[in-house]
Amino acid sequence: MRPVAPDTRHWQLQLAEGVVLVLLGFVAAFLPFRVGMAFFVWLFLIGGLTGLVTTLLMWGTTGFWWSLLSAIVAIAAGLAVLALPLFAVVGFSLLLMIFLVLEGIVTVMFALEHWRDLSGRWGWMLASGIVDLSLAAFIVLGLPGTADWTFGLILAVNLIFGGGALIGMALAAREEIERA
Repeated sequence: MRPVAPDTRHWQLQLAEGVVLVLLGFVAAFLPFRVGMAFFVWLFLIGGLTGLVTTLLMWGTTGFWWSLLSAIVAIAAGLAVLALPLFAVVGFSLLLMIFLVLEGIVTVMFALEHWRDLSGRWGWMLASGIVDLSLAAFIVLGLPGTADWTFGLILAVNLIFGGGALIGMALAAREEIERA
């Protein structure tokens, strides 16, 4: 019987976080931006807090610090909108772009740390980071004409890809446990 990597013990937490993010992504996809600006704040906060809790419960696992930074970035984005709602209305595209760039970089670094530790399906996480960076580029290339409806769709894609990557990594960890 071969030893099980410490990261695989927490596959249920990764799976739960992934499912929450995917569900939030589907909500973001169908919520009109102008109606749901306050709701977008809660998407950031709920996603960030879910990530924070699951990350703290997985203390010391591969990518811990990158995962913690990702949760903090999401929470900070939500708090920034709550603290400065007028800026959020005017500068939401800038805020979303900054969030996506930071989230993309952190996610790529998280994936590379998992790659170094030979974790399963790290490629899903790398793809998620690249998607985040691509979405930020989409916002930049579309300015100033980026329509309001795109923000909900962009946030939905971010959440669905991020959640899907976590689900993929969780299922890979479960498979490793079953093989051990």
